[in-house]
Amino acid sequence: MSVNQQAHAGPPYGQPQPGYQGYQQPAYGGQSLPGVPQSQYGAYNGPMPGYQQPVPPQGYFPSLGFPSKGSPVSLNSDTSSLAPNFIGSLRAPPTSGAPPPASGASHPSGHLAYSQFEHGDVQNGIPASAAPMQRPPAPQPFLPGSAPTPVSQISTFQQYGPPPGSVQQLRNHMAGMTIGGTAASAPPPAGLGYVSGSFSATGSGLHTPYSASQGPPPASVSEGLPLAQPPFPGHTVSTQRLPTQVPAFTPPPPSTGVAPSSYPPTTGAPRPPAMPGPPLPGQTVPAPPSSQPNHVSSPPPPPPPSTMAGLHPGPPMSGLHGPPPPTHPPQPGYQMQQNGSFGQMRGPQPNYGGAYPGAPNYGSPPGPPPPPKRLDPDSIPSPQLNELPPQQKPRHRIDPDAIPSPIQVIEDDRNNRGSEPFVTGVRGQVPPLVTTNFLVKDQGNASPRYIRCTSYNIPCTSDMAKQSQVPLAAVIKPLAALPPEETLPYLVDHGESGPVRCNRCKAYMCPFMQFIEGGRRFQCCFCSCVTEVPPHYFQHLDHTGKRVDYYDRPELSLGSYEFLATVDYCKNNKFPSPPAFIFMIDVSYNAVKSGLVRLICEELKSLLDYLPREGNMEESAIRVGFVTYNKVLHFYNVKSSLAQPQMMVVSDVADMFVPLLDGFLVNVNESRTVIASLLDQIPEMFADTRETETVFAPVIQAGLEALKAAECAGKLFIFHTSLPIAEAPGKLKNRDDRKLINTDKEKTLFQPQTSFYNNLAKDCVAQGCCVDLFLFPNQYLDVATLGVVPYQTGGSIYKYAYFQLETDQYRFLNDLRRDVQKEVGFDAVMRVRTSTGIRATDFFGAFYMSNTTDVEMAGLDCDKTITVEFKHDDKLSEDSGALLQCALLYTSCAGQRRLRIHNLSLNCCTQLADLYRNCETDTLINYLAKYAYRGVLSSPVKTVRDALINQCAQILACYRKNCASPSSAGQLILPECMKLLPVYLNCVLKSDVLQPGPEATTDDRAYIRQLVTSMDVAETNVFFYPRLLPLTKADVDSDSLPAAIRNSEERLSKGDIYLLENGLNIFVWVGVSVQQSLIQNLFGVSSFSQISNALSTLPVLENPFSKKVRSIVDMLQGQRSRYMKLIIVKQEDKLEMLFKHFLVEDKSLSGGASYVDFLCHMHKEIRQLLS
Repeated sequence: MSVNQQAHAGPPYGQPQPGYQGYQQPAYGGQSLPGVPQSQYGAYNGPMPGYQQPVPPQGYFPSLGFPSKGSPVSLNSDTSSLAPNFIGSLRAPPTSGAPPPASGASHPSGHLAYSQFEHGDVQNGIPASAAPMQRPPAPQPFLPGSAPTPVSQISTFQQYGPPPGSVQQLRNHMAGMTIGGTAASAPPPAGLGYVSGSFSATGSGLHTPYSASQGPPPASVSEGLPLAQPPFPGHTVSTQRLPTQVPAFTPPPPSTGVAPSSYPPTTGAPRPPAMPGPPLPGQTVPAPPSSQPNHVSSPPPPPPPSTMAGLHPGPPMSGLHGPPPPTHPPQPGYQMQQNGSFGQMRGPQPNYGGAYPGAPNYGSPPGPPPPPKRLDPDSIPSPQLNELPPQQKPRHRIDPDAIPSPIQVIEDDRNNRGSEPFVTGVRGQVPPLVTTNFLVKDQGNASPRYIRCTSYNIPCTSDMAKQSQVPLAAVIKPLAALPPEETLPYLVDHGESGPVRCNRCKAYMCPFMQFIEGGRRFQCCFCSCVTEVPPHYFQHLDHTGKRVDYYDRPELSLGSYEFLATVDYCKNNKFPSPPAFIFMIDVSYNAVKSGLVRLICEELKSLLDYLPREGNMEESAIRVGFVTYNKVLHFYNVKSSLAQPQMMVVSDVADMFVPLLDGFLVNVNESRTVIASLLDQIPEMFADTRETETVFAPVIQAGLEALKAAECAGKLFIFHTSLPIAEAPGKLKNRDDRKLINTDKEKTLFQPQTSFYNNLAKDCVAQGCCVDLFLFPNQYLDVATLGVVPYQTGGSIYKYAYFQLETDQYRFLNDLRRDVQKEVGFDAVMRVRTSTGIRATDFFGAFYMSNTTDVEMAGLDCDKTITVEFKHDDKLSEDSGALLQCALLYTSCAGQRRLRIHNLSLNCCTQLADLYRNCETDTLINYLAKYAYRGVLSSPVKTVRDALINQCAQILACYRKNCASPSSAGQLILPECMKLLPVYLNCVLKSDVLQPGPEATTDDRAYIRQLVTSMDVAETNVFFYPRLLPLTKADVDSDSLPAAIRNSEERLSKGDIYLLENGLNIFVWVGVSVQQSLIQNLFGVSSFSQISNALSTLPVLENPFSKKVRSIVDMLQGQRSRYMKLIIVKQEDKLEMLFKHFLVEDKSLSGGASYVDFLCHMHKEIRQLLS
């Protein structure tokens, strides 16, 4: 909360406040919980060994210079009457008001004690205390109006004179003080204020949680907020407002080799002593300190046992508050470490030159505070402008812990929604986040594993939708894999008559259809047309109007189910043949020399036994064929009657044909010995090849022709190594040009260089020929062009740059196995129907469209998503809501034609607040990323970036204008369920597609662009905001993961090991000061310098730490659709630059803003829109 908070703007102490109940919070300061890393940096004004130094006064904020007191209204659930999530500007509080409760105030009845630690954040410096934090055995009583009982005084501290006895005395104490010696009457520029913490019973080390059960406040507290105080003698005080012009802080000159710090100068300003007791003369009772104990000196003595027993991490507020100081004694011998520096340089670090911290200060009055800093968005450069060298920029520090934390939101959702199953019976329910493990019970709406929406409550009118700018979109994953505990969609067979459908709009029977006239007819829920019920489908209705067989029919009671399709749904009115897989192997010099050809052939011998098959079939119905190629193509006859395989060469690549029909596509079991013989011979046949040139388009044409001749759908697995420069159709030239980056021609890098492949893709889709492409480039090979056919046929691209057998084979083989074995539908067509009022207008994903409604895919696997955007074409009604039905027609891997149906009902609203209360940020980011990644094909990247920022600013400005309580323009107010929109959006803006780093190649960018376009919400979530886990905090005896930490370098401690995963890579970062025993246990070497960067898997060692880390890696690999590359990064090593690229809350090398800077920039944009 900001210090200028008026009394009426937030509920006083004790009012009901929304919050998350019972959430276990990581410890901070005095005690560490497992999974919370230690900082890599030394103490800020670190303690002198051997002395007990007092802790700072509660309420002293190093970043503000004066305390603040009040409820953190800013980051509250928007169900309260307050502006949720606002970050206030910094101004003086009203002078009226009672002092806060005295030290050690107990808590309102029915309340948990609040943890003294910041939620979701890092604890630094001190090893874990042995005392666990526990929930209080009983609520602690609180009698309104009575004096709170003080906690017994901590022995080290002395009292300075009697405490003031009344508000008036308190004011008198403060008479004549000023801060910083400046005075001005101009109002401060409205800045992005800084919210600091919730009410605390000062001195007790406990926070009071907020909950709906809380009673009315004690009268004295609600009168107002105490004056922000400079707690230092010798300063004059007046009861006027605080001076508004506070001198901006300029960083001290940097010490050698380190960029300037954003901390106040360390020289000469000793730390103030801690005062849990009554205040000094001339000092108000302070509020809890900032969440970063960078000014804590040395451990305080332990509190009385009674306080310890009652400590429990309570429910967090939604994002911005700081903890009281630590109450646990750290173990001796460890220096306190600093955390949370902002900007380039952190405070004094071990082994670095730094300013002399000044003499320790024992019991003497404290020195002057660092000047308070105000955040004025107008003075902050927009994220793209970085002309000033860092030395010249004064930096306004916002505490990174005081802005919404993704880790905290994820943690809260897990705690609140992870235990109960998600039952889909209710219209417009927002599901748990993708990061939460939960079970789904289908009771009439499709599981969120199949469909997720950007909002579950959509505006009734197009005007309202335009005003809010919130895109209405659904991310659909029709063949999503389900966990073993959930039931796969039931298969319904209606015989020759086929599924029952609406006569007019052709929607399929679903739970929302209304049966009328005793069950003889039904009214369509999409278009309201009335249709006769076929005689064989007739059933009587019960007294509620439901059919009596409601629960016996999946299509009447479930959100997702399948129909067996009749011959009318098949091509040429005949049932399809089972699909075929054709393996097409590049045997040019590069592929043979690298060992790739031998590796593929060896793997295929065993892999062919694992082709996908229907549930209870003995063997797969899929047939297989083999082709090798360089400048020419070699087809192989592997008919079961042959003793040896036969090879046929087609050198006329300009007019491709298949030289054999019989014996090319075979059953694996029948031709097993011939296939094995062929796979043994291929590496030998081409062992001495000198051919370096390859063709590409003719390879796809050959596969397509083979499937046409066999009259079946299928998939081509193409293993390719280089740019196809040999004379042939689809020949390409090297057009890579980094000079085009940031110019208007940059978009050409993402476009195919010839339309040949678009036409080829169209032919492939018509035949049901899906292409999966495995690339092994050593240089540019034009992924933007080669990827066109895989992309438009619904296939996948896998890329292994600079493939090396020893480091990359494990990843490649895992990807290949999963790709061959996963569930896939062929010859697929998908259509999304909607109820009257909205319609599907735009589609994103890996597919082809020949008209405006049908999404066509030669193949669709269980990992692919199609994102659909909806627009209004009429008014919607709040009563009837809105409906979506996704129908997918496909051929299963056994050759069965099926329809998979997913239904979802959404609420409609006439109030914008209802829209904002039911949005899902992760899905919104998935849609915005895909929208932007498509935009780069036709617009300059800068235009795309600006459009993204502008749209998000409009979304947040609309909320601010129409839904938030009135408040000063200097406050940033975010909707509760969109408070992570700025941090996630910044990650999208900083991604390699929209802002390439120096190491991102043109091929990398084209590859990522295509990959993200068909990702689901869980994949984009971890891709844009990677998961960072402190491995050294992992509990080797439990199955759980260590608590994740935020993606910022300042969260890393050089004494720890961290794991970062983003769905494509896993980095293991090893700090320079990691204990030698940990290095030995994990890597099997005796020192940091001996750790090898070349490891592609962790060594298998028989010790608990090694087992635990390997089990974590395996667990993460199992959650992702691709096998992630393991990269070992040693601190201060050259690979660290790559690792830091993924610390997305920090400023990026390519010019991307840090999270704090971007939040300020967004605030500035919102203010401009509002003014």
